[in-house]
Amino acid sequence: MNYVNLGKTGIKVSRICLGCMSYGAPATGKPKPGSHAWTLNEEESEPFFRQALDLGINFFDTANVYSSGASEEVLGRFVKTNIRREAVVIATKVHGVMRDEPNGHGLSRKAILYEIDQSLRRLQTGYVDLYQIHRWDYETPIEETLEALHDVVKSGKVRYIGASSVHAWQFTKALYLADLHGWTRFVSMQNHYNLLYREEEREMIPLCQSEGIGVIPWSPLARGRLARPWQSEHTKRYETDQFGKSMYSQTEEADRKVVDRLGQVAEQRGVPRAQLALTWLLSKPVITSPIVGATKPHHLQDAVAALSLRLTPDEIASLEEPYAPHPVLGFS
Repeated sequence: MNYVNLGKTGIKVSRICLGCMSYGAPATGKPKPGSHAWTLNEEESEPFFRQALDLGINFFDTANVYSSGASEEVLGRFVKTNIRREAVVIATKVHGVMRDEPNGHGLSRKAILYEIDQSLRRLQTGYVDLYQIHRWDYETPIEETLEALHDVVKSGKVRYIGASSVHAWQFTKALYLADLHGWTRFVSMQNHYNLLYREEEREMIPLCQSEGIGVIPWSPLARGRLARPWQSEHTKRYETDQFGKSMYSQTEEADRKVVDRLGQVAEQRGVPRAQLALTWLLSKPVITSPIVGATKPHHLQDAVAALSLRLTPDEIASLEEPYAPHPVLGFS
């Protein structure tokens, strides 16, 4: 495993981050916010945490809304009983609906100060290494959000702050205001970026490169679409992931060309498609650590193997050539 600094900070994170959205409590009956049919329960999740540690992964990403808090609970119990807290980097997020009431979501001072304490309780830790805004809150002034985040950093409950899936103009505004007021600055961007969706290359990626922001993309395999031939395997997640369908259903013709090209290059190199897709992502200098979900043992094996693979300029050009512009997606 390789370790790199997260943006311009001094904290070291593994080049692969284990995403924990798939761990917690499977949705049954009427699903709660953040719950899914494919989610693994605690017993099923534990082997993937152990495998991650065995592979040298020290970076774990979750969110308060995943399985309505159960993801944080599962991760917290595992860390507490299996590894020293200071040996891992735990990231979580705030914004999503946690309670069916007016202040049960969002990025107000009230919501942030309450939700950080709830996340710490579920994670069974005194601090979070990286606390991220999950989306932009259009109902709360960003100044209020930034000052509240600064306060949780100064309180010792959070080490660093980051953002996820906001527009480049919003992220620029937040960085400017933090500098203007002397508040804690965002150090990372968790955005939607993969071979099927490259719109972030227009504004966000250059912005992060210029400002020294660590980029930790979510869905680096496009919800599994880059891991197999086009629509060849209808998994439980593929069948029930309405969010994924909403993101990629408008561009199927263009996406199929990218998936087919990925398959051709993967066959030439004799490696799994997932490994090749992650290698392409890791070849971008601005990328710190893709967030990889794992529900089968080979998922993490392929991800870590991607660190040892190198693509030629011609292979990179070949993989990128079929891409067509997409609608802006992933911000809801």
